[in-house]
Amino acid sequence: MSITIAMAGKGGTGKTTIAGLLIRFLLKKGIKPILAVDADANANLNEVLGLEVETTLGDAREGLKDGVPAGMTRDLYMEYKVHESLIESEGYDLIVMGRPEGPGCYCHANTLLSRYMDILCGNYQVVVMDNEAGMEHISRLVARRADILLIVSDPTQRGIQAAMRIRDLAREMKVDIKKDYVIINRVNGELPAAVRAAAETAGLNLAGCVPEDELISRYDTEGRPTVQLPDDAKSVQALNGIFEDIITIVD
Repeated sequence: MSITIAMAGKGGTGKTTIAGLLIRFLLKKGIKPILAVDADANANLNEVLGLEVETTLGDAREGLKDGVPAGMTRDLYMEYKVHESLIESEGYDLIVMGRPEGPGCYCHANTLLSRYMDILCGNYQVVVMDNEAGMEHISRLVARRADILLIVSDPTQRGIQAAMRIRDLAREMKVDIKKDYVIINRVNGELPAAVRAAAETAGLNLAGCVPEDELISRYDTEGRPTVQLPDDAKSVQALNGIFEDIITIVD
């Protein structure tokens, strides 16, 4: 049975970069196969991983709503499109949710998509899901469960408040989350005492902090995949330590 690690956080916190470095960590530990799911409407996990995207599940959903090719059932069409959307890489695959729903009814399309995503996820040891701040994709498309929810925050009190809202939203939507943690990213020096106090007051489970890393900015500027960061990059070392502490994979 696969485990699901869901990423969330408000825009600009670096959660997608951290999702990519989580996949890198798992691969280096020999944990595979992995399914990476980009469920952020502003999809860019493929850029972090250095992969090209040709088709998305959003395209499949649109096609189902508009009708399926002659000779194909809706079930067969959706199964085909889900597999067509897979981008294969060494030790892991990526699937991109794509654009959000447009006008009209998507109820049946979402039901089929949920069914085949559940089947697909069962073929992998780990599913890493990069979400936007909202948790709708988890609630609808991954069997309403996440073994670990990693919420990424910036080192500000507003960031902590946003992390708390995301955690509370997941609970309100009745997503079955076994453990949730907060990672505070881009910390310059020591984490301010006021921010740490805010996290404690909010009841957030702080997994650790990631230092500001100029290498990440350089890679982003140059258009280089951040999964190719050197092993001694301070962000990579900090995240590896956090992941070692909070992620346990049982064969």
